[in-house]
Amino acid sequence: MIKVRNLRKTFTSHIKEPGLKGSVASLFNRKTQTKTALKSINLEIQQGEIIGLIGANGAGKTTLVKILAGIVHPTSGEATVLGHTPWKRSNDYRKQMSLIMGQKNQVWWDLPAMDSFLLLKEIYQISEAQYKLNIEFLADTLMIKDQLKTQVRKLSLGERMKVELMAALLHNPKVIFLDEPTIGLDLSAQKAVRKFMREYQKEFRPMTILTSHYMEDIKELCPRVVIIKSGEFVYDGPLSNIQSMVGDDKVISVTTQEDNFKVHVARSELSTRMQELFMKYDVKDLNIQDPSIEEVIESIMRTGVSTP
Repeated sequence: MIKVRNLRKTFTSHIKEPGLKGSVASLFNRKTQTKTALKSINLEIQQGEIIGLIGANGAGKTTLVKILAGIVHPTSGEATVLGHTPWKRSNDYRKQMSLIMGQKNQVWWDLPAMDSFLLLKEIYQISEAQYKLNIEFLADTLMIKDQLKTQVRKLSLGERMKVELMAALLHNPKVIFLDEPTIGLDLSAQKAVRKFMREYQKEFRPMTILTSHYMEDIKELCPRVVIIKSGEFVYDGPLSNIQSMVGDDKVISVTTQEDNFKVHVARSELSTRMQELFMKYDVKDLNIQDPSIEEVIESIMRTGVSTP
């Protein structure tokens, strides 16, 4: 289980004065500024659960992931993962955890992936029999077997992401942190990574936190979502319930001779607003829908609506 209680993280940085005079003055009288990345957050995740952590850039997503992975120390509060305090970085915890960052490499660029896997086998002390089983399962599921003896730098971006996943999951971690795993990938590669993670989650049931700016990642993989805004959770609950948080709004999609646009309107005002649109515009087509998940989440992040 992952348990987080009143977790807070602040960062302090020095303010550099412009110009040579300011630089000299800063040597003797330094000014600092403090930014709060996380504000007393609470979270619980059960074994086998995968949650989607959503928020704008700078909201605190990666800071939380790095704290739970043991990379960053919190300013205050408590957190335990599998009974361990992450930032104590015990070997027992690190053997059960994996951090996958879409923009960071852990396999050697100039070596075939299999060479990196052999080193990881020794680092994690994986038995020969288990190593062979894991390699076979991961390579078959990711459909990357034919590329494992090719230098990593010669692989496509999608293929490199697949070998990164293999490297991260080779030791059968019980907790996985996925930070933007599909960033920069084309649609085909994104679908392949999602399909693999869905199958892996079902087979091995790790605790998984996924951060992503791609809503398809969240919709396909995460029954539960946590929305973070300015270091605070503004929603924690089922993805299926999230549309109810903006009330009974409807979205009218309007096509005219010159333009296409959307109008958000309360259900009670739907008839009146439609009449206004027909009077004001030369409407060629009109469609009425519920707000999309993407629009609802954007609204929650913008307004900071709390969990009901």
